[in-house]
Order: sequence, then C-alpha cells, then structure tokens
Amino acid sequence: QVHLVESGGGLVQTGGSLRLSCAASGRDLSTYTMGWFRQAPGKEREFVAAINWSGNSYYADFVKGRFTISRDNSKNTLALQMNSLKPEDTGVYYCAADVSDTYRYEDYVTPFPGRQNYLNAWGQGTLVTVSS
Repeated sequence: QVHLVESGGGLVQTGGSLRLSCAASGRDLSTYTMGWFRQAPGKEREFVAAINWSGNSYYADFVKGRFTISRDNSKNTLALQMNSLKPEDTGVYYCAADVSDTYRYEDYVTPFPGRQNYLNAWGQGTLVTVSS
C-alpha cells in the first residue's frame, strides 16, 4: 500500500516562498505520474501541477511561472517550489499519485488532472497560509 506524507507547509507573507515535499513509501513510484492538488476553505479541490516519470510537467494556469514541480526518483519524493505566493494560494496542499499499471510510463501529463477522482494514492495534506 502506498503511503504519501507531505511536509513544508506554513505561514508566509505575500510574495514569499515555500517548498513542499512529499515522501512516498510502500512502493516505488518512479514510473508513475505524481502531482499536487489544493483545497482552499469553502472551495473544491483543484489541480496545481503534475509530473510524469521522465520529468515532463504540467501546471494549472494560475501557478505558471511561480510554482515548479520536481521529483527525485532515487528518493521516491516529490516537491513543489512555490514562489511569489499570493493570498489566494492559501489552502491545504495534497500530494497524489496514479498508481495504476494502466498509466505506468505515461508520456502525456495533461490527462492527469481529469483523473483526480480516480487517483488511488493521496497524502494527508499540508496547510499553506499566505497572509496579505
């Protein structure tokens, strides 16, 4: 069973930076697409960024140029570097993976957000608060 644990959340001022990390255990996720989602208070969970096994990435429009997703397959970890943070970036950030043999070595990352409700590995979330 895959276990994902996020860390790195916290309180930061507008314009500041945070780096989120996601540590995976229980299974080697190096061949699967992984991503970040977030949920703001009172809102639905939304896609933030994803990265496939070879490093191809895909971002939501509202984070392009500010956030960078990366992974270290040797350590089974995922990261999200967040710069130029805005109050609207506040929310709980979740790490997720699509641990399905159907999507091993997936080349195209863009379908990943559409599978949000079918992803079978989720972390518990880490809270990011951006003050104005």
